[in-house]
Amino acid sequence: MAQALSVVFHPLLLPTYLFAFILYYMPAAMLTLPLESRWVVMGIVVLSTFVVPGIGAYTMVRMGQLDSLEMDRREQRGLPLLFTAICYATTAYLLYRTSALDDIFFFVMGLIAASVFLTYFVSLFWKVSAHGVGLGGTLGLLLVLNRLMPDGSITMAIVVVVALSGAVLSARLALNAHTPAQVYAGYGAGFLLTIVTAYIAY
Repeated sequence: MAQALSVVFHPLLLPTYLFAFILYYMPAAMLTLPLESRWVVMGIVVLSTFVVPGIGAYTMVRMGQLDSLEMDRREQRGLPLLFTAICYATTAYLLYRTSALDDIFFFVMGLIAASVFLTYFVSLFWKVSAHGVGLGGTLGLLLVLNRLMPDGSITMAIVVVVALSGAVLSARLALNAHTPAQVYAGYGAGFLLTIVTAYIAY
């Protein structure tokens, strides 16, 4: 169960979940992009935030630069995290340059890219939990979106993410992948990065 939770809620999959939520669950008043065109954004996000970084990590394993896709050793995490951060930043830039898209897409993708860069820099010195950073950032983004919504509420989604955060972070501890400090620090860092950036931007 712990391994399954770690895989299903892998940091590379979180952008896909977040954008699926924004594109197909958020109220129509939040987005101007027509429903029939949203699959294009979804496809770009899946390709650039999951498929490409995943292939990159797999290639590094095949070349002997990584022991496994789980990147258990801190000293091996730098290159794949940097590659992933560059992919995410490129995606954010593409979303920013496409004038037909809502600003929320660039804002969310930019925050995700920033969180990966943060994880990369911290991992140069300490093995912070990437799952923690991702889930903390996800919770922060949902809280920001909930405040920005003109009507309705995503309280239930927030409750679900809080529950999933507890389950996934407990799974990381059960697998001895991280210490409690690494998990809590990652979660807090992801959450604070999102909240502070949103406060400045809005």
